[in-house]
Amino acid sequence: MEYMQLLAEVFTTAVNENNAMAMKAYLRDQFEHIGIKTPERRNMLKTVIARHGLPTVSDMPMLVKMLWAMPEREYQYIAIDLMERFKKQWNPDDIHLFEYMITHKSWWDSVDSVVSALAGPWFKKFPAAQPAITDRWISSDNFWLQRSAIIFQNAYKKDTDEKLLYRYIQRCASSNEFFIRKAIGWALREYSKTNPESVRKFVMQTPLASLSQREALRRIV
Repeated sequence: MEYMQLLAEVFTTAVNENNAMAMKAYLRDQFEHIGIKTPERRNMLKTVIARHGLPTVSDMPMLVKMLWAMPEREYQYIAIDLMERFKKQWNPDDIHLFEYMITHKSWWDSVDSVVSALAGPWFKKFPAAQPAITDRWISSDNFWLQRSAIIFQNAYKKDTDEKLLYRYIQRCASSNEFFIRKAIGWALREYSKTNPESVRKFVMQTPLASLSQREALRRIV
């Protein structure tokens, strides 16, 4: 694809080996990096778009998967940034692409970015589709999908479905998975900014891992 070639040509000219080594180590040596930090990467992408425009919306699913197949982690971030720019043109099928992004090359950095920038806003745009999808995620044996179901409302504030949040947390409260325990604490901490007393009561009445409790109550105890 021409746009993929264009992106690769631009970003491979910005290799920074020192940054790349540090960034790779930060993600526990799971992914290669070009060595481009977030502000620079986003500025470079803005320049590409200013000069060449955006890809067509119909090309985005293929482009995202091509970017996801690249070994350097920055390309996955570029895919997320590009998809976010098409928010007004999202359609009901895009959640399948977002789920692909969550379940491939999964780590907290990409999963959390996909959920916060894409899946969370998508559920607000297509609320009727949300219950069946997030129920399937929380019932999955893929803990990244479970994490996504727990945290997708993190930015919802007063629009948070409290019963749904608490039900999903209770469903996973006995998990030994670090990223689930951390997600539970994070989701509760975010909701505590809106309803601290509800969160306090829930934590006191629900058996949670100490990590989850500590994270949940950080702002209110």
